[in-house]
Amino acid sequence: MPQIFHRSTNTVSKLSISCAVFILAGALWVAAQVNRSPYVTQATVVRDQPVPFSHKHHVGDVGLDCRYCHTSVETSATAGLPSTQTCMNCHSMLFNQSPILEPVRSSFRSGKPIAWTKVHDLPDFAYFDHSIHISKGVGCATCHGKVDQMPLMWQTASLQMEWCLSCHREPERYVRPRDQIYNLDWEPNANPLEEGRRLVKEYKIQNVATLTSCSTCHR
Repeated sequence: MPQIFHRSTNTVSKLSISCAVFILAGALWVAAQVNRSPYVTQATVVRDQPVPFSHKHHVGDVGLDCRYCHTSVETSATAGLPSTQTCMNCHSMLFNQSPILEPVRSSFRSGKPIAWTKVHDLPDFAYFDHSIHISKGVGCATCHGKVDQMPLMWQTASLQMEWCLSCHREPERYVRPRDQIYNLDWEPNANPLEEGRRLVKEYKIQNVATLTSCSTCHR
């Protein structure tokens, strides 16, 4: 019986399969990179706000403590946003005629809260509690970055699950002394892992199996 296909067909078939595998792998790699990019995560993207609030000025220059505005961060799942009264504690006297602060004065007069644009917006299916992270030694800058250097607020982390798991798998790399939670300039000592392991035990942080369990964050 004569040969139906040319002998080169085997080579072409093997080459085609190999190319298809490489193309598929390349496509998956590109998709993974796009999924981690600011285009998807919105990291490093400045959000428009009703009032251009500068953390650099209020935290870095004036020296306001995070808790002055985010009053519920130690006791609630949410850090909380300041009421207009909090803003007016200063701005009833400072820059009280500035046009840029008219939305603040208008909110104070009407009693209608300012509609701030949320910067760190987790999906509804992900449960996050600020108070438990604060009590376990996770500093503000660990998640929010150096806000004292941000003229306008942006998200520094991806907020994707792999980012959360990187901390939950190795909490000793991220925890700090409780009296340094709000210190944006804090640096670990010469033996950070040794100190981290000590703090993990001191704070009674759960084991990795519990921290990475689906039900810990998805309830």
